[in-house]
Amino acid sequence: MTSERPGELVLVRHGETEWSKSGQHTGRTDIPLTENGIEQAKRAGRYLADRTFALALSSPLQRARDTAALVGVDADIDEDLYEWDYGAYEGLTTPQIKVLRHGPWDLWTDGVPAGDTPGENAAEVRVRVERIIDRARPVLADGEDAIVVAHGHVLRALGAAWIRLAPQDGAVLKLGTASVSVLGYEHGRPVIDVWNIQPRD
Repeated sequence: MTSERPGELVLVRHGETEWSKSGQHTGRTDIPLTENGIEQAKRAGRYLADRTFALALSSPLQRARDTAALVGVDADIDEDLYEWDYGAYEGLTTPQIKVLRHGPWDLWTDGVPAGDTPGENAAEVRVRVERIIDRARPVLADGEDAIVVAHGHVLRALGAAWIRLAPQDGAVLKLGTASVSVLGYEHGRPVIDVWNIQPRD
């Protein structure tokens, strides 16, 4: 069945961690939320308290799973929601990576080079987030909402895919910790309804 009014896809970035606070690239390193990150996630939960979700998905990593629980959703784990694999750049800040490369670097256009510790590029991340969108579409078509709790770069890639931007254009979709974004439709066209709301009490 297809609803006359499609549902919405809600994106929640996990709360603050020590590495998100310091600007370190945190891909597969499984670190917890800070106390502030826990409070941020609780605020996101209060912001979304009046919504119900027919589908809830989370990254397998602790910071996303804990955020989902604090938001109040019982999320299924989907490995396509792992954060961007930063390979050899894991744990480094952008200035440190530029020193390492002896020049400019941009994750969205340059990706992570192959080598002893290879990582991903934007096109590879795009493949993963397209599968998440495909998983959510039947729920949205029935007029029900879905929620995804994951990480900054992978959710930015998902937002770009939703509105059919090129993979590297996720660069323009900034996301703060524990932010809430809403993807929907207008006249059948995928649109961004809300982006990067950081709830405050």
